[in-house]
Amino acid sequence: MARIDPASELHGNGLHLRAYRADDAPALLAAVRESIDTVGRWLPWCHAQYGEADAHAWIAHCAEGWRDDEHYAFAVFDAATATLCGAVGLNQRNRAHKFINLGYWVRASRQREGIAVRAAALIAAFGFERLKLARIEIVTTPDNLASQRVAAALGAVYEGVARNRIMVHGQAADALMYSLLPGDIRPVSANLQGAAQTCSTSS
Repeated sequence: MARIDPASELHGNGLHLRAYRADDAPALLAAVRESIDTVGRWLPWCHAQYGEADAHAWIAHCAEGWRDDEHYAFAVFDAATATLCGAVGLNQRNRAHKFINLGYWVRASRQREGIAVRAAALIAAFGFERLKLARIEIVTTPDNLASQRVAAALGAVYEGVARNRIMVHGQAADALMYSLLPGDIRPVSANLQGAAQTCSTSS
């Protein structure tokens, strides 16, 4: 299978998705810093000590994933203003069984605009069409209701509780499992409003 071009860009639903670039670090840092109380509740990397070095390290990690054709992180921008709104990613790829994890987060100032659902729909289509996946998983903690609402709005099917599925602060914890198959993705609108937007367990 041909390697996926790291210059891949996705457009639609009022959004522009592309791989991180080195000069995105200041915008990423600002987005993280404003989102500690929301995104940081679920994703431990989003914390008060997050600095410019962390932003550059993350961008380098994402570039490595594209080079290795193993994980695919897209920065999410408002198509009209070019504002960095958050990110979506496909990671933890299982090549043998053709499935992958879908993660997402949205900065505090742009939550409740349907951005996570719209961005997730674009990257899920990318996964099925370009990576030829058979399944995409969304894994979330039981108390992350916002992430669960995003999964449901996207068209993902709730499959149940996976015991000790994720590590939370160094401890194994149960998680809710959602899945998408080709054809499951619901049409979404650029005008989607009101869905709480935070994050899934991986992004």
